[in-house]
Amino acid sequence: MVNLTAHNASTIQAELDWLQSILKARSAMNANAGNSVREVLEIPAPTLENATSSYAKLVHQMDLSAAERFLLILAAVPHIKPQMLDMFMGRNQLTQQIYTEFGGRKGKNHNGFLPTGETVLFILAGGDLEKRFKYLQLFDKSSKLFKEGLLNLSETDSDEPYLNGTLIINRDTLQEITSGSARKPDFSAEFPAQLLETNMTWEDLVLNPHTELELKEIEIWLKHKDKLLSDWGMKRKLKPGFKALFYGPPGTGKTLTTTLLGQKLGLDVYRIDLSRLISKYIGETEKNLAKIFDRAERKGWILFFDEADALFGKRTSVSDSHDRYANQEVSYLLQRIEEYDGLVILATNLKNNLDEAFMRRFQASVFFPMPQVDERKKLWTKGFPAVVQLEERINLQEIAKSYELSGGSIIQVIQHSLLMALDKNTNEIKLGDIREGIRREYHKMGRTI
Repeated sequence: MVNLTAHNASTIQAELDWLQSILKARSAMNANAGNSVREVLEIPAPTLENATSSYAKLVHQMDLSAAERFLLILAAVPHIKPQMLDMFMGRNQLTQQIYTEFGGRKGKNHNGFLPTGETVLFILAGGDLEKRFKYLQLFDKSSKLFKEGLLNLSETDSDEPYLNGTLIINRDTLQEITSGSARKPDFSAEFPAQLLETNMTWEDLVLNPHTELELKEIEIWLKHKDKLLSDWGMKRKLKPGFKALFYGPPGTGKTLTTTLLGQKLGLDVYRIDLSRLISKYIGETEKNLAKIFDRAERKGWILFFDEADALFGKRTSVSDSHDRYANQEVSYLLQRIEEYDGLVILATNLKNNLDEAFMRRFQASVFFPMPQVDERKKLWTKGFPAVVQLEERINLQEIAKSYELSGGSIIQVIQHSLLMALDKNTNEIKLGDIREGIRREYHKMGRTI
C-alpha cells in the first residue's frame, strides 16, 4: 500500500527547500546589488512529473506556474514550518520595527511571522517596480489560486493598503496537500451548516410517482450540467446552478430525499440552519453565509435550506432598523443563491407563505404529498426489521387504509412498537403497541382516532 503521507511529506519538503533557496537569493540580492541571481524565480522549482503526492496532483491539475507554486507554498509555511520565516522578524535599528518592505504581521496567538501580500512582492520583486507591477496579477480575483478559493488575502481597513492583508491558505487545501483528504467541516456558530447523512438507500424511499418524475429532472441536471453549459454553449443563456423548492406536509420525505439524492450522485449535502444564520451582529450574517457558499462552490455541495418560509416569507413593511438589516441579509442570501453554480434546495411546509417574486426563481417546484394507501402500505412493510415478527392479527394493508400518516409519523410508530417489544423481551410486535403509537402521532397533530 502506497504511503500517501510519506509522498506528501517528501514533495512538500522539496518545495520548502526550493522556497528556502528563493529566500536566500532575495536576502543576498537585497544586501548586494551585484549578486549573480537577477530573478528569484530563475531558481528551478522541483520536478513533479513522477510525483504521486496530493500536492503534485494539485499543481498538475491547476497547471500552476512557478510564481503560483511559490505563492501556494509560502501561504502554507506558517502551518507547516513557521520557523522558516523568522528571518523576516529582524528589526530596523532606526525604527525598532519590522522592516516595512518585508510586510508581514504577527497573529493574535501565533508568535511567528505571517506573510502578507507585501511579503510576496518583496520576495519576488524586491525594489523593482516593473516586477512588482507584474506580480500584482497574482492577487487578482481572476487568478487561479484566488478564483478557486485556495488562497485569499485577509481584509484590511479601507484606509490601509490591501496588500497588508495576510496571505491565507484555505483549510481544505492545506489538509489535502498534507494528509491527502479534507476533513468535512463541523457545525458551529461560524459555520451553521450540518452534513446530512443516512444509512438508508434510494430503494428505501417511498414517494408519489409524480414526485419521482419531478426529481428525475434534478438528477439529470446534476449528471449533465457541465456538458449542457460548456459543450453545448448554454452558459451565456442560462443562469448558473439549479434551484428547487420542495414543499409539502411535515414528514413526507423532503429532507431524506435531498440526502439520498446527494448519496446517489456522490455529493455532500449540507443543511443550512437559518435560525443560527441570522446574526444579531450586523455584517456577521454575510460573513457566515460567505463561508458556507465559498466552501460549497469549491466542493460542489448540495445546499439544503429547511423551513425556508421563515426567512423567505411574504415581505412585510420595514418598521425598524432590525427589519431593514434583516432584509439586507435576505437580499444577500438571495444573491448568493442566484450565483451558486450547484444545486440549492429550499424546503417548506407552507408554500403559500412564500413570496411570489421569490417563487419565480425556482427551476423546479416539487410537491411531497401525504402518502396514499399503497404508499403507506410500502412504508409499513419496509419499516419493520427482518428480525421481528408481527402479531398474527396485524393487517398492514388495513392499517395503511385506516390511518392517514406521513412517512415520518409511520417510522415513529414503528419505533414505539419495537421499543415496547424489546421491553417485553420478545421479538413479536403487538397490534396494541402499534395502535398506541398511532394514537400518539394523531395527538401531535391535534387529531383523535
